[in-house]
Amino acid sequence: MDSLNRLTAMGFIECGEWVADEDQLVSKLLKCADAQNILYAFVVDDAVKYIGKTVQSLRARMQGYRTPGQTQLTNVRNNQNLRDALGSGLRVAIYVLPDNGLLYYGGFHVNLAAGLEDSLVRELQPPWNGGKKDSGEPPLPDVAV
Repeated sequence: MDSLNRLTAMGFIECGEWVADEDQLVSKLLKCADAQNILYAFVVDDAVKYIGKTVQSLRARMQGYRTPGQTQLTNVRNNQNLRDALGSGLRVAIYVLPDNGLLYYGGFHVNLAAGLEDSLVRELQPPWNGGKKDSGEPPLPDVAV
């Protein structure tokens, strides 16, 4: 099963896309713009390129990619990746896995995005996720969800 199908099988939904408006990047979010504690993915022509998480609103996190600070290396790198993809005429969709707030362990709410990001990046190896250190854990088994 390809990476995008694996994400959608576990509940990821398309919520918008990146577009270039003159020299500016614009994230057109049709759903979940104000959602927090969210896992998101950038998908270029049905290929998962990047997986990230945010505790701030999705809209605020996307702003970081639009106008990255010089020291925000992930934002700078992905700003360029987004510009390159869009400049090549490719579509860049934004998928999200909203946290429905129902997951608890020992009476504590589990942040789904925080709990899944490392495993998904390790298993799916999206090419725009750079600098992640190997956790040393073996790959997770391929389990249907």
